[in-house]
Amino acid sequence: MSRPASSASLGSSTPKRTAAKTDRPETRTSLVAPVHSEAQPDVEQTLKLILSRLEDMKAEDVVTIDLRGRSAVSDYMVIVTGRSNRHVGAIAETVARSLKDIGVKKIRIEGMPNCDWVLIDSGDVVVHVFRPEVREFYNLERLWIQNTATAKTV
Repeated sequence: MSRPASSASLGSSTPKRTAAKTDRPETRTSLVAPVHSEAQPDVEQTLKLILSRLEDMKAEDVVTIDLRGRSAVSDYMVIVTGRSNRHVGAIAETVARSLKDIGVKKIRIEGMPNCDWVLIDSGDVVVHVFRPEVREFYNLERLWIQNTATAKTV
């Protein structure tokens, strides 16, 4: 009894398949997000975006403190209140996502697991998002407003 011929024994009558076909144009898409060659937005654009997002998210008691010339850490500090832990987290996520979308690099976020007090550091603008009781306890604006005469409530 004879055994059936294997593809190796068929010789050159069966064409070999290659890993990539050369008769088709390359159609692969990159999974990596495009790199923006634009420079980071200026501090005024960043502040305007943050304030807009805070308004969209119904953040309460928004205070902007101008730190230019008074602090080497940042140019502005924004202090806001969220109604609950969930609201604080949602505000922080929305602001951080918006900053990334406009090209702000190196955003640091702290406090997301508990969402009592979330700090978003974008370099030029630092945002503190508090629950009401926590904001009242730490009273950051009192510390900074005493040292700066240019705080404004939005």
